[in-house]
Amino acid sequence: MSAILLVFTLLLADFFDTMGTMVAIGAEAGLLDKEGNPPNSQKILIVDSLAAVAGGASGVSSNTAYIESAAGVGEGARTGLASVVTGLLFLVATFLAPLVAVVPYEAATPALVVVGFLMMQQVKNIDWDDLEIAIPAFLTIVLMPFTYSITAGIGAGFVVYVLIKVVRGKFSVIHPLMWGIASLFVVYFAIDPIKNVLGVG
Repeated sequence: MSAILLVFTLLLADFFDTMGTMVAIGAEAGLLDKEGNPPNSQKILIVDSLAAVAGGASGVSSNTAYIESAAGVGEGARTGLASVVTGLLFLVATFLAPLVAVVPYEAATPALVVVGFLMMQQVKNIDWDDLEIAIPAFLTIVLMPFTYSITAGIGAGFVVYVLIKVVRGKFSVIHPLMWGIASLFVVYFAIDPIKNVLGVG
């Protein structure tokens, strides 16, 4: 049971981190379709999943898509070549690790500010007059930085969206997949109490 809960938590975290990153970067690049979905989502998720598995098998940090890529996309990167160049530069930088260690962490702050700015530009596309959309969107945006987790923000958005629809009696417009995902996120948020009840660590 402990292993199942661990895998479940990692699955949700990795999947929705990737989905959030994919949509945000796709929006910044202008690559989303008319429904706001990134093209070739399944292929992107497969590659990301294989990279995460390979990273775990190698005993290193998860190899996954990072929202910081929005900075490169904002400067015109579209084909993926920028990521290849970045990877090669990181490879070269491994030989300069002692020199890199001299640079303080605060030096990266301006780049993160730019990334946040690029992400916030997409907020103008939200229909803020529709409370059923605006409230879940607001919670998603606010909780990501406060919880240091893209997954927590997206999860709160899903749960609150379904909850608002239920309170307003709009059961029929909630897609079965939304019910399923919202239920999974309720389990995700309640994972520690569930572990305590089941007596697993």
